[in-house]
Amino acid sequence: MVGHGFGGYERELRSLLSGDRAAVRAYARSLRPEARAGFERLVDEPFLVVRGAGSLGLDLVALRREFAFPIEVKASSEPVIRFTSASGRANQQLEAHRRAVERVGLMVLYAFRRLGLRGEESWRLFATGTVPSTGMAGLVCRGLPPVSTTREGNGILRWEEGMPLSRFVERFLFVSERPLVVGG
Repeated sequence: MVGHGFGGYERELRSLLSGDRAAVRAYARSLRPEARAGFERLVDEPFLVVRGAGSLGLDLVALRREFAFPIEVKASSEPVIRFTSASGRANQQLEAHRRAVERVGLMVLYAFRRLGLRGEESWRLFATGTVPSTGMAGLVCRGLPPVSTTREGNGILRWEEGMPLSRFVERFLFVSERPLVVGG
């Protein structure tokens, strides 16, 4: 079964990345104690998150200073999302995303919301497109696991292979604190 980008989960991720205090604190309760404080920094250091509705074909775009992350949201109770389900539309969308971001030097993040988890972090992130070799986005995204492909070249998300959202946020905030060295 292919995961669906249900509007409620898009809103949940948007609330988290936008630093909504109640959403961030509720999500942080599922985190290891040592990860909570870092994740809760989103309240004071949020992203500007806009819906990418319409012909853009992406669910969300997270913006912050020199960062822009187009995000596609998927949700499933199953640990694997196969992009060949639903007549292959998700696989076509994956290829369209890859082509679009390569032209402008960005990456699309796939956010996989695992449904039905209790007491465990439910969001995992994956990347598609070429990781920038330089710049802040390259530093942040280098550790993101890619959207996997089958032998036939079809996209697949394996939840356990994804980067937990809290680790991505921690990594992002750490990298964004570093001073940008400008040649001169």
